[in-house]
Amino acid sequence: MEKHILLQLTTMKMPFGKYKGTLLCDLPEFYLAWFSRKGFPKGKLGELLATAYEIKLNGLTDLLTPLRNSTKESED
Repeated sequence: MEKHILLQLTTMKMPFGKYKGTLLCDLPEFYLAWFSRKGFPKGKLGELLATAYEIKLNGLTDLLTPLRNSTKESED
């Protein structure tokens, strides 16, 4: 998995729906599972949501912690 994809999960916000404005990495697993069943959006957003789902499904959310911390530090 490429680092820039993981970075986008910690910086990009959901652009629509109930969780509009929520970081993609913070979306609840059940919401991502719904997209998995119904179909992810086309394009980059869909790819990122599918990646977020796989990370959560496989218990790999700790992968995002260092990236999350580095993006917070760069904002300060």
